[in-house]
Amino acid sequence: MPIVNRIADLHKEIAEWRRDLHAHPEILYDVHRTAGSVAEKLKAFGCDEVVPGVGRTGVVGVIKGRRGDDSKKVIGLRADMDALPIEEETGLPYKSTVPGKMHACGHDGHTAMLLGAARYLAETRNFSGTAIVIFQPAEEGGAGGKAMVDDGMMDRFGIQEVYGMHNYPGMPLGTFGLRPGAIMAAADHFTVEIEGRGGHAARPHISVDSVLVGAQIVSQLQSIVSRNVDPLESAVISVCMFHAGTTDNVIPQTAQLRGTARSLVPHVQDLVERRMHEVVEGTANVLGAKAKLSYRRGYPVLKNHPDQTDFAASVAAQIAGEDKVNTSLAPVMGAEDFSFMLNARPGAFIFVGNGDSAGLHHPAYNFNDDVIPYGTSYWVKLVETALAG
Repeated sequence: MPIVNRIADLHKEIAEWRRDLHAHPEILYDVHRTAGSVAEKLKAFGCDEVVPGVGRTGVVGVIKGRRGDDSKKVIGLRADMDALPIEEETGLPYKSTVPGKMHACGHDGHTAMLLGAARYLAETRNFSGTAIVIFQPAEEGGAGGKAMVDDGMMDRFGIQEVYGMHNYPGMPLGTFGLRPGAIMAAADHFTVEIEGRGGHAARPHISVDSVLVGAQIVSQLQSIVSRNVDPLESAVISVCMFHAGTTDNVIPQTAQLRGTARSLVPHVQDLVERRMHEVVEGTANVLGAKAKLSYRRGYPVLKNHPDQTDFAASVAAQIAGEDKVNTSLAPVMGAEDFSFMLNARPGAFIFVGNGDSAGLHHPAYNFNDDVIPYGTSYWVKLVETALAG
C-alpha cells in the first residue's frame, strides 16, 4: 500500500509528539501549551508564516509550494487540539498527567498527524499554490471552529477549500469512510426547569412531586422520535442530567433536566424543537406543575460538498486502495464544529479507521498510533494532488 516513504520514516517521531500531547491534555480554549508546541514546531519546520491567536487560541501555518509560483489556489487542512473533562482509565505509560482531563477523542492524534504533514510539505514543497494548516481549539463544545471563521480566517489566508479528518473506533485500520451531504448531526442543547410543590415525603397527596413530573417528561420526550419523526429520517433526544432534591424524606419543590437533541435535516430539527416545548409544558400541566424548556441550537449539520467529497475519496484510495474507502458511510449522530468551516467554504470531512479500540469519549479510549502513516499520508497526497499545478 502506498504510504509515503518519508512519512513512514517519521512515524516514530510523530507518535512521540502525539504521546506528549496525550500526557498534557488541555480543554476548550485553554490550550496554551498545546498551541505553543504546535507553533514552535511549525516555525522549526520552516513554514512561511505561523500565526497564533486565531479564534482566540488557534494556530495557522502557511506553506507555499515551489512549483508554479503564480498559482493562486489555496486549500486548508484542519486538526483539533482540545481534550475532554474525563478521568483517564487507560493505565498507559503516557497517560494524562492532569487530573480530570484526557484526550478521549483522539485530537492528540489529529494534531500530530497534521504536524507530520506540515513537516513533510515544508521540506518538499512538491506542489503549487498554498497549503494552510489549521490547528483549532475548543471543538468539544466550545465552537472553536466558528471562532476561527468569525475571526476572518478564511478571507485572511485566502482559503478556497477546506478539509477535515477524524479517527473512527471500530472502523478497521487502514480504511477510510465518508459520504456526500450530511455526515454528522446538528447538536442542540436543552434545559427543563420544573416547579412543583414541595412537601413531606409521607404526604405526597398534598404536594406536586417535581421528581415524578421530571420522570414523566423524560419518558414522554422519547415519544417524539418514535411517534412524530418519520421512521426513514433520524433524530435523537437524550436527557443526560436530572437534578432534584437534597434528602430522602422531602419531596423537592423544583427539578432540572438537561440534555441534547440531534438531527440531520432542518425540518426534523424544527419539528423536534416545537414538539419538545409542547410535550414539556403539556406533561407538567397535566400533573399540576409548571415546566419551562430552554432550547439552544448548537453546532449545525456537517455537510460534505459533493465534488470535494469525490476528490477526498480519490485521495484516500491512493493511500489505502479503492476497496478500503467507503463512500457511502452511514451518517453519525455525533456533532462536529468543522461544520462551521464547511458552511464557509466547500470541502469534505473524512473518517480514518482507528481499529478495535474503546469508543470516543470513553475513559479507556486511546488513539491508535498505527493510524499515523495513513492519516498523515492522506494529508500529504491531498495537497500534492489538489495543488499539482
